[in-house]
Amino acid sequence: MSERPPVGGLGYEQARDELVEVVRALETGGLGLDETVALWERGEALAKRCEECLAGARERVEKALADAEAED
Repeated sequence: MSERPPVGGLGYEQARDELVEVVRALETGGLGLDETVALWERGEALAKRCEECLAGARERVEKALADAEAED
């Protein structure tokens, strides 16, 4: 895994795809302790970012539904 952008700037798909890579690397093993911990921390941050993106999408859908209902 090369130079990685800050997690906060990633969209859902980017964060999800990188999280899959992190999980694969951790499952494969063969990494040193420091690299394993760093990957684990990155994975936790990526998972949180995915949750944030999904929560934002959920809010947008709920607002759109509420707005449509108010128009009726």
